[in-house]
Amino acid sequence: MLTPVRWPSDLRSIYKENTKVTTKKGRVFSGARPTGRQHLGNYLGAIQNYVALQEEFESIYCIVDIHALTTVETTQDLKTNTREMTLDWLAAGMDPEKSIIFVQSHVPEVMELHTILSMVTPLGKLTALPTFKEKVRKNPNNVNYGLVGYPVLMTADIVLYKATTVPVGVDQFPHVEFAREVVRSFNYRYDTDVLLEPKSKATQVPKVIGIDGENKMSKSLDNHIELTATPEETEKRVMQMVTDPQRKRLSDPGDPDVCNVFTLHKIFTPQEEVAQINIDCRQAEIGCVACKRRFAKSLNRELAPFRARRAEFDAKEGYIREVLVDGAKRAQTIAAQTMGEVRAAIGFYEV
Repeated sequence: MLTPVRWPSDLRSIYKENTKVTTKKGRVFSGARPTGRQHLGNYLGAIQNYVALQEEFESIYCIVDIHALTTVETTQDLKTNTREMTLDWLAAGMDPEKSIIFVQSHVPEVMELHTILSMVTPLGKLTALPTFKEKVRKNPNNVNYGLVGYPVLMTADIVLYKATTVPVGVDQFPHVEFAREVVRSFNYRYDTDVLLEPKSKATQVPKVIGIDGENKMSKSLDNHIELTATPEETEKRVMQMVTDPQRKRLSDPGDPDVCNVFTLHKIFTPQEEVAQINIDCRQAEIGCVACKRRFAKSLNRELAPFRARRAEFDAKEGYIREVLVDGAKRAQTIAAQTMGEVRAAIGFYEV
């Protein structure tokens, strides 16, 4: 559920002690590429988890725009996408009072650490990673140096901020284990313990199927429903959704267990109504069209507060910039300290 949040009228009043960080259960880091406006898959798969973790952990969330350069052919939408993603994050409940929210390129220390960590990372290890092979398969004509080193930059993101925890789905555990191996290699080579080995935190990341009823919800497949779509646009997309593939006529009993619309009903529709839809569908008392209309109504009702908050933030001149500038300053305070320790451990000549 998307729950309302309250925001101060002046963000600058939030952090009087900009360099002090309060310790909770540990420090969480997570990042996402700037893909612009977020959709239901983004929210259910990541954003709602980011919001929940703020209550337990010291949280650092990053829009990883440098990572985006490994696969994009043009950056003409990069600024807009970064702003749009920030708006959606804030409207969904990611709170700059509780988390550091910033853009990767605004803290250049990450590139220095990336370069240093690349010196202790075997090339064969990088090219053997399943993620690299998958990216090559998807972008065979753009296998660049940055794509090969993507996992090293990801590791730099995590360890630069001394993150103790990285929230990922079970299928992403190898990524964090790779980061741990790089940390061990660095600490061993320079006989130090300045870099921390992060631990994975298993999260329940549902695979949100798109409106085509087959593939994961994705902008590239145009099978997504944007969080910020208008009620009319949302209903239009919902009415295109594939339901029970075996049901041909209204008089045929349906099977909610194989219906993507019903799966989303269980998330966004009141449970009493979900229970009734389950019965009515199996008894052919409700057709797929009516079921989708009811889901569109539920979805629009649940997204209404999110859309209202987003419009408020969007209309507040300079607000997004203020959030990101403040987040970058706080992130850089941590990054500068880490890099000082890293340089000292290596033995660089300081002036």
